[in-house]
Amino acid sequence: MNLSRISKHHCLLQIRIHTNPQETNFPKILFGPFNVFIQRRWKKPANTAQTRLESRTIDSKLNRLTTHLKKLKTILKIYELMSNRKRGPFVSLQLMSRWRNIVGLNVGMGEFVHKHPHVFDVFTHPVRRNLCCRISGKFKILVSEEEGLVKDCELECVKRVKRLLMMSKNGRLHVHALRLIRRELGLPEDFRESILGKYKENFRLVDLEIVELIDKDENFGLAEVEKWREKEYTEKWLSELETKFAFPINFPTGFKTERGGREKLKNWQMLPYSKPYEGNEVVQVGTCGKKRYEKRAVALIHELLSLTVEKMVEVERLAHFRKDFGMEVNVRELLLEHPGIFYISTKGSTHTVILSEAYSKGCLIEPNPIYVVRKKMLDLVLLGSRNTRELQAAEEIKNGSHSLIRNVFAGNKSVGQWVVPILESFDNVNGHDDTGEISDASVEFDGC
Repeated sequence: MNLSRISKHHCLLQIRIHTNPQETNFPKILFGPFNVFIQRRWKKPANTAQTRLESRTIDSKLNRLTTHLKKLKTILKIYELMSNRKRGPFVSLQLMSRWRNIVGLNVGMGEFVHKHPHVFDVFTHPVRRNLCCRISGKFKILVSEEEGLVKDCELECVKRVKRLLMMSKNGRLHVHALRLIRRELGLPEDFRESILGKYKENFRLVDLEIVELIDKDENFGLAEVEKWREKEYTEKWLSELETKFAFPINFPTGFKTERGGREKLKNWQMLPYSKPYEGNEVVQVGTCGKKRYEKRAVALIHELLSLTVEKMVEVERLAHFRKDFGMEVNVRELLLEHPGIFYISTKGSTHTVILSEAYSKGCLIEPNPIYVVRKKMLDLVLLGSRNTRELQAAEEIKNGSHSLIRNVFAGNKSVGQWVVPILESFDNVNGHDDTGEISDASVEFDGC
């Protein structure tokens, strides 16, 4: 009796599902235990920028590099906050704990500071008896060295800004966009006065936030990728058709091309386009015109990344150049469509685009002086709690000075007899610490 009822119920389910729901008033049957025999049609997976970003081939070395550089940027933010204070070169840890959200830390400030003893010097205040922190001498030397290199490379900074203005749609750029990638371009902090305002024969401030190029320099009309094309044409004996509009392709390890991907890439490499310094191209209606327009956008981003110090920029900051460069495209989708030219790292709270050809095994192939100094800073940060013997030696010297004070008090001398030796001992200790830090820093970083 029960079997007959179940079979009738199944027949009724089949009638309800195979009939047109618009012609009948039957309720919609959901997927359940009594209709598991019904075949369901699954939707085709969406091919969006988010899905391509999640399914891309990972480069672990570049991801590790971006993680380390983010930690260095956090320390530099803390250094800037400490330098802006006028009360002294040190700050209490209680006050530094309020900076946690400002610098974007996921851990406590005290824990972060104690993890980097080569960068932060934690000590007890002699009067208030609370924990205070100051920047170590080695890190200060490297920061001042970077600032000196930026000042010495002033003419190079002018050339970089001129190249960016020549790539723009009408020879103008927003100063805010330049300010966002100031450190990536190696510009000084006061570049508005020291670069844009000083070289008035090259730049003109149209508005408070717009800079215009006065005179174009024909010597800057050659993009960085042209050097690679000339090298490929002369050294590898490739045909001019293959190298005239081609880009260097470096897929990450483990990358698998889809069916027909090699043929599409070969056709895209030979596709002509308007080069970055040759003016903007009018977008055509056809498919070929759209591809040529997108290839020009790839060339603009490639040239901008080539002008940076570390050959990487955050994607959100790169998007501020869309209107000035005339790139009416989705920047993130464009970068994901060319994994052999650009690599996007999602480590941290932001996405960073890296020029793939500029790196090999996580290291810059052609380092510049500013990159070398920043690499020394990064090495000092990555030391962590290792190699702290010199720090322990300095602590022993300080402890020895405190024991000297106790011994002097125990000697029952008069005030005029024991004050002078204490001051002289402090002078000797401070002088020994400074020279030791400078000599050790030079020995440690000579091999970098």
